[in-house]
Amino acid sequence: MDFLQVLLPIFGIFALGFIGQKTIGFDTKTISKMSLYLMSPILTFQTFYTNSLSMTYVYLGIFLLILCFTIIGIVYLIGFIKQYPTNELCGMILASAFMNNGNYGTPVVLLVFGAIGLDIAIVLMVLQQLIMCTVGVYYAAKGSPEANGFRSALRAVQRMPIMYGAALGIIFQYMNIPLSNPIQEAVSLVASATIPTIMIVLGMQLANIKIKNLAINKLSFSLSLKLFLSPVIAFIITLFLPVDEMTKQIMIIIAAMPSAANTTMYALQFDTDTDFVSSSTLISTCLSLLTLPIVLSIVL
Repeated sequence: MDFLQVLLPIFGIFALGFIGQKTIGFDTKTISKMSLYLMSPILTFQTFYTNSLSMTYVYLGIFLLILCFTIIGIVYLIGFIKQYPTNELCGMILASAFMNNGNYGTPVVLLVFGAIGLDIAIVLMVLQQLIMCTVGVYYAAKGSPEANGFRSALRAVQRMPIMYGAALGIIFQYMNIPLSNPIQEAVSLVASATIPTIMIVLGMQLANIKIKNLAINKLSFSLSLKLFLSPVIAFIITLFLPVDEMTKQIMIIIAAMPSAANTTMYALQFDTDTDFVSSSTLISTCLSLLTLPIVLSIVL
């Protein structure tokens, strides 16, 4: 019951965007740009400004990078065998390589491990955001119909302001630059609104999905990789990292999360196999109601 109580707000926000898009209709691409370019950098700045850096960041960062590029390598292998075009290959990477450890994984970790586990989950969330806004944006831009190769994708990464928000947060923290109360309040308000906005955008995009357009074979592969193989890979990685047992458990649980909501925004922003990425997020989130309890029972 507690597990379902954690999930209900998440699905409620999905439903809000879904119903709003069906009944009113919005320009989802414009709202997506707002959350990517205006709100997300503020959230990142706040996180790095208020949390002290430690060696934990290094180990968690190594874990996320190895997990991400291992999955990308598997997708490339399957894509080579199946001869998928670049747009579809990049869409599969977006759907398979990035987990929803922010607005989904963090509440689950808090429920299972309490405040101590939450600190680790927040670090993972921020580092994952940085990976998604670089590696994820790179593949989203690479798979865009308007892309013209590596340089185009690299320019898209460089334009993502979340990186500069993180750098600014670190600089402000280490130089002990104080923020006035009005500025702190403004930053807090925008940061708090970022994740719900991302989830609403996802719900809006899901409202536009046509089931008949789904590629069942590709979808089955991405879901299997995200929900089943990813936590197994995570377990193997944790065997080689000098972290405590609880941190290892959290890493594995986070790896078992469904596809990240942010990838839908990236796919929407760059028109990279949008329906496939969005549907993967929706279906993997629904299926996680069945798979996550299994992973929890094995790990804990």
